[in-house]
Amino acid sequence: MSKPLFNEFESVSSKAWKQKIQVDLKGADYNEALIWKTNEGIDVKPFYHADEFESLPNTSNSKATEWKICQLINVTDDAKEANLKAIDAINRGAESLLFHMQSENISIYDLFQDIDLTKIPIEIKCDFLSESIIKKVNTVASSISKKPQINIQTDIIGHLAKTGNWYNNIKEDHLKFETIVKNTNQISIDLGLYQNAGATIIQQLAYGLAHVNEYLNHFENKGLSLSEIEVTFNTTVGSNYFFEISKLRAIRQIWAALASEYNINTNCKIIATPSKRNKTIYDYNVNMLRTTTECMSAILGGANTICNLAYDALYHKSNEFGDRISRNQLLVLKHESYFDKVNNPADGAYYIESLTEQLAEKALNLFKNIELNGGFLKQLKEGTIQRKIKESAAKEQADFNAEKLVLLGTNKHPNLADKMKNELEISPFLKIEKRKTLIEPILEKRLSEKLEINRLNKE
Repeated sequence: MSKPLFNEFESVSSKAWKQKIQVDLKGADYNEALIWKTNEGIDVKPFYHADEFESLPNTSNSKATEWKICQLINVTDDAKEANLKAIDAINRGAESLLFHMQSENISIYDLFQDIDLTKIPIEIKCDFLSESIIKKVNTVASSISKKPQINIQTDIIGHLAKTGNWYNNIKEDHLKFETIVKNTNQISIDLGLYQNAGATIIQQLAYGLAHVNEYLNHFENKGLSLSEIEVTFNTTVGSNYFFEISKLRAIRQIWAALASEYNINTNCKIIATPSKRNKTIYDYNVNMLRTTTECMSAILGGANTICNLAYDALYHKSNEFGDRISRNQLLVLKHESYFDKVNNPADGAYYIESLTEQLAEKALNLFKNIELNGGFLKQLKEGTIQRKIKESAAKEQADFNAEKLVLLGTNKHPNLADKMKNELEISPFLKIEKRKTLIEPILEKRLSEKLEINRLNKE
């Protein structure tokens, strides 16, 4: 063919498309019929067009071809048992490990035994604040491997937000945190807490940015170098498919904007896990569908590492079958659905580009407002953050109760013959402990809890 076929056709502007749609609506109001108004304050249009962009969007700073399948391993007192689970997970397809350490009295040597730390990145999350365990990890890892890939997740403000208390006190926690960061050059931020508590996407982004800014301000005021700092955002992913893709892309954009102000590394690492907020105990197999699409959002959004949530994680203790199914979901996405073949697959999609831009802009505006009013810690202590999240959560809960927000098999088309009372190995419901706290903790709560409690009481 001597000339391109499409040169023979005139391009159609967004204005012309809208005029055609209005004709086809036959008098119905365009805004009422076709504009979706979201809780994020973003009005979603029925179509997006190239002429709405002043310039071509920048290429995303992420590589979907390199995302890792991560396996969560809970480590109590038996390091050897955890090590065997880790090796089994690696042999079955895991490419990264997240060790959730619940005790300081752990043999790090036994935990890392026979794991190739140059090939298998290790994430370590502790339920305690300890400088000595960090030193042990670094010592053992260096003795096993010349270039170990170890990321130690320490987030003292995240612990305060979740529990209402510091590990020890504000001064001691910050001193220990400084030592840990000096030894690791790593800072970790828990965004998942805000999502699981019912925060909007814009709140998640803004609170995460204000959260990490507290650390950056602290180190800058202390005159400590941040030139080699690596920041990790641990985020959870909900079921709003395109918004969640855009959320992860927006994380990178707003972090780059903040990091450039400090003249530090503008790249960040994102570890994504499906949300618990929309998961259910009744018709629990639907959880597999939810987590699959959420993992897809995470991949397309540019997550570096994805740690899936087992379909039965709400009510069963960690078990081989649940872990295997959750890992296999990721293996299918990678090796059978080809979700690792294209870098930045969402780039250039007008809808996603527009969502990313709007989420980032609104999150930065909220972040600036938080900073103008004293910063994240001050607003946590005053209860402002908690109040805003509860307001958003209440609005989402009302939508669920009115069936505007549907969880199939729970508030829509439930299987009333489904019985769960004898299946609960662990409690899937929010527990409120009466104890003294410095601030009101941010509480994670699922949408379906009240409905499920009523059903359990009637079994």
